[in-house]
Amino acid sequence: MLKNSTYKGIGLIWICAAYTACKLPELTQRTENKQVPSSFSSLNDTLSSNTLKYQEFFKDPYLVNLIDNALKNNQELNITLQEIEIARNEIRIKKGELLPTLNYKIGAGLEKVGRYTSSGAGDASTDITPGRAVPEVLPDYNFGLQASWEADIWHKLRNSKQAAVNRYLSTVAGKNFVVSNLIAEIANSYYELLAQDNALEIVRKNIDLQNNALELMKIQKQATRVTELAVRKFEAEVLSSKSLEFDIQQKITETENRINLLLARYPQPIARDKEKFTDLVPPAIQTGIPAQLLANRPDIKQAEFELAATKLDVKAAKAQFYPSLGISAGLGFQAFNPNYLLRTPESVLYSLAADVVGPLINRNGIKAEYLNANAKQLQAVYNYERSILTGYLEVANQLSNIGNLQKSYDLKLRQVKALGQSIEIANDLFKSARADYFEVLMTQRDALQSRLELIETKKQQLNAVVNIYHALGGGWN
Repeated sequence: MLKNSTYKGIGLIWICAAYTACKLPELTQRTENKQVPSSFSSLNDTLSSNTLKYQEFFKDPYLVNLIDNALKNNQELNITLQEIEIARNEIRIKKGELLPTLNYKIGAGLEKVGRYTSSGAGDASTDITPGRAVPEVLPDYNFGLQASWEADIWHKLRNSKQAAVNRYLSTVAGKNFVVSNLIAEIANSYYELLAQDNALEIVRKNIDLQNNALELMKIQKQATRVTELAVRKFEAEVLSSKSLEFDIQQKITETENRINLLLARYPQPIARDKEKFTDLVPPAIQTGIPAQLLANRPDIKQAEFELAATKLDVKAAKAQFYPSLGISAGLGFQAFNPNYLLRTPESVLYSLAADVVGPLINRNGIKAEYLNANAKQLQAVYNYERSILTGYLEVANQLSNIGNLQKSYDLKLRQVKALGQSIEIANDLFKSARADYFEVLMTQRDALQSRLELIETKKQQLNAVVNIYHALGGGWN
């Protein structure tokens, strides 16, 4: 008889589940596209510079030391580490939902039933042996264990737990992306600082040159070879260069403090080698093949794990439409007198129950959650595809940038040499009255500008190498 009732109950569950499944809303399905071009250029090199640790990629010990300190102290990175801890705890929460819950209960109380209630009238109408009557105010003492468990028939809880695992992995990848960004930002700021140091040195040397030219103009004016206009023009040029000197000094302060912020410390000088900037040679970069980006770039891995989590969220949301089976049980002792509390079997109480709960009419909320989960999955698909496309384009852009900057640097270097020689020629011609002061002035101005542009191009070269190292997913490993 009990078996028949059990089979009937199971059959009823499956009938309800089948009915509910037939009413599921239709979803918009989309499979992520992982296809990427076969190469970044005509070269098919499978080696990638992203495998180099930052200590190996950057040869400057001052820069490596800055990165080391930033990875220990950076506040954004430490915030991200706490997000990882939160995601790890979320896994524990979801894992706990799969297991039975077991609670203990200890209680004590008093109860007085009304005389004219069914309980009170029953006690009064019973023939009770003198001295054995139930007290009017009845104490109640109890302790025991209570357990409950939801049978994960439709894998709702397991899918939720696995989604939490993927989100934890996504958070770890997000931390790696923060590390990669942090290394690139420090390196770019460091090279910018070196460029500003060298620009300041060039401007100061140019001020000395302009002061010499100003003194020459004053002598020439006394000799009536030039007018007061020439003196004033050269004096204004010196003042302009001094103003530029202070602008660069302010930029140096701001860049130093930007690095200090990344290292989570108050303003202090940044140790660096200012002398070797112009001699720095950008390291050769090996890009590997585009397919390697899917495994190497932390932001792509982050998007991939988030996509996997949203797919499981859809399955978990779908399981909400089906009935759930809950089992509860209790075991303990209860008596109106503490002396009787441990007497068995009279004071023993136990219970065992099972229930099936499923949506039947009010399904709009569950339907909305199901559709939301699907919409978030589609968002995750598009975000994953965008991450892949962004990664490929960043590498392609920096590859092109490195090649063009090298050509530009070679031309600007020739320009600097030519204008450096033209200053001596202009001064000699001026002294022999074969050139006027304006030609000398413009030659000095052009030479200064070309030197500053050369420094800027060198900085851009170094930044481009840092950026492609970052674009390939380097630094975090």
